[in-house]
Amino acid sequence: MRAARGKEGASLARPGGAALLGLLAASALLALALQSCPGAGPCWGANGTRGCPRPARRPPPALLGELSRRQRDLRRLATSAGPPERGLSRGGRLGCGDLSRVTGLGVVGSGFTKLVQRAALPGAGAIALKSVHRAGGDVSRCVQRYGHPAGCRRLASYKLLKEVTLLQRLDHPGVVKLHGQCYDNSLDPEIRVTAMLELGSPLEMIQLLQTPWEERFKICLSLVKLLFYLAHSPLGSIVLLDFQPRQFVMVDGNLKVTDMDDASTEELSCKEDNDCTLDFPAKSFILKCTAAGKCDGLNEKKNLFNAYRYFFTYLLPHTAPSALRPLLGDILNGTGDLRYGINETLGAFEKVLHLYKSGLYLQNRLPLLKDYITLKGFRTMEMQDYKCWPSYSHLGCLLSIHNAEEAAAICNSQPQCQSFIVTQQRTWTGRPLASFRSCLTDLIPDDNAVLYIKRSAPSRERL
Repeated sequence: MRAARGKEGASLARPGGAALLGLLAASALLALALQSCPGAGPCWGANGTRGCPRPARRPPPALLGELSRRQRDLRRLATSAGPPERGLSRGGRLGCGDLSRVTGLGVVGSGFTKLVQRAALPGAGAIALKSVHRAGGDVSRCVQRYGHPAGCRRLASYKLLKEVTLLQRLDHPGVVKLHGQCYDNSLDPEIRVTAMLELGSPLEMIQLLQTPWEERFKICLSLVKLLFYLAHSPLGSIVLLDFQPRQFVMVDGNLKVTDMDDASTEELSCKEDNDCTLDFPAKSFILKCTAAGKCDGLNEKKNLFNAYRYFFTYLLPHTAPSALRPLLGDILNGTGDLRYGINETLGAFEKVLHLYKSGLYLQNRLPLLKDYITLKGFRTMEMQDYKCWPSYSHLGCLLSIHNAEEAAAICNSQPQCQSFIVTQQRTWTGRPLASFRSCLTDLIPDDNAVLYIKRSAPSRERL
């Protein structure tokens, strides 16, 4: 990536409410870049001398039309929520001048439109730099169609400008954080857009399927909370048109959407219900056309069904506590046939979370702990033991429990288990972790642990 070497003034990023003005100015720069120099005001050469460069070849009319439409869409999006409230705009504090200080550049990934690089910045740590992928499919396809590389790169820049606009206005833990942005046209007649973002790791669904149910439930709950926010955002109801797991990243164990250039706040207009058809590969739904001539909840329902088919069906049911499976089945059925809206879905998830955290799902179980010897303040020596799936440790069987009674029930259900240790380690729900063992080793004093040994376990002289 070519770091911007323009003056600080080349950055249109400003803190607070002025960030919106920067976005509008960036949109204006796109328009100005299409104009020939004469009559457009004073121009400046690369060496600082006053004068106009040779006018670039104008894009063909069809490409100009696309550019114009995208500029109007950007202006509409930037102003749709009105003036930013205090603290609402998240423009970030980094600008063009900071790009010259980045080190350790490395490509994280590239897509149809954008290139993402990892970088280190003094005072900010590791960040992601997102820019237009000049050799990507979006630009290449446009060039094949219109034969105008510069205009096509401008067209792709619109998508990144749109994403920055959304990230500035959306304040939610499930939206990747925008550290700053740079709109720079000092290098050549083209505008260069760089977004400086929170760095995350790609979402790997195969790896997620191997994690404990509690962690997979957290991912789904985080997604539902994000979709609830998008349905009621300051910009209106937002739909993620290209809803795929690859649009999300993990940041410190939390799910965040990072790719929003294909998001839309437009609500589909209609005259009758048949105008409000949601088509998916295996299903179609017809929603209501409201008296206002809009498809009722179409954006919300599209997000929700995509969450069902890409996340819920894979992550929710497998290895879930048996008492919670009927409730999880209701969530899958309600979102799979769109009987639920996002409000009902969030309520259902919160009910499952309450039952799980409180231990109410464990009612009517026989007491089993009486069959165990309790040794407070001890644990056994750490060593590789039998494995269970899914475990919090690849070296043994480490599971989340509500209390020692639940751990006893788990140990009784596993033929290898002869003892378990309850530690002070906690999961995101506040539940302790228990390590299940098939054999006894040397005891080690540990004030933060409690060891439970089956009374039927083979005796050991060291005990």
